[in-house]
Amino acid sequence: MTANRDRLPLTVASAGQVGEAGRSAVPTAVRADAKTGAHGARRSPFLLGIGLATAARCGPALTSPDGIEAQTCVLTQGEDTWARTYYRNATGRALDSLLSMMGPGGRTVQTRCATGTDDEPATCETPREHLRGRPDAYTAVTEFAERGGNGALLLRSGSNT
Repeated sequence: MTANRDRLPLTVASAGQVGEAGRSAVPTAVRADAKTGAHGARRSPFLLGIGLATAARCGPALTSPDGIEAQTCVLTQGEDTWARTYYRNATGRALDSLLSMMGPGGRTVQTRCATGTDDEPATCETPREHLRGRPDAYTAVTEFAERGGNGALLLRSGSNT
């Protein structure tokens, strides 16, 4: 059997060992995404021949004493940007979670994340936005708190180091 190397998509994901038995919801890096861009015939400088590359700027992977693990990133692909948080809820109870992406000109996009009780790795994303200015002008923060309007803050994870 002969492999056609021109047709293999490039995808890379890695996960570090965090928590018990090496189970981690938090990847240490997101390097590339094989999704193709929907930007018409215009050629992007980020095109790698297999689709648009996705740049990720991630803050540190954090773990709270209460059992929340999270890492928050700002992702940029072509002319789009969005925030994503990787998390694992080992508290045994549902939590309130809010992911916010802040950009130039005071622009903020927020998404409430459904944080269940199943102790499985999960992600939450904001909608994609058209990039305004430089990618490094965007930051993201995720907050995990006990349920209810005045629940105690359990973990705050940001895209900055």
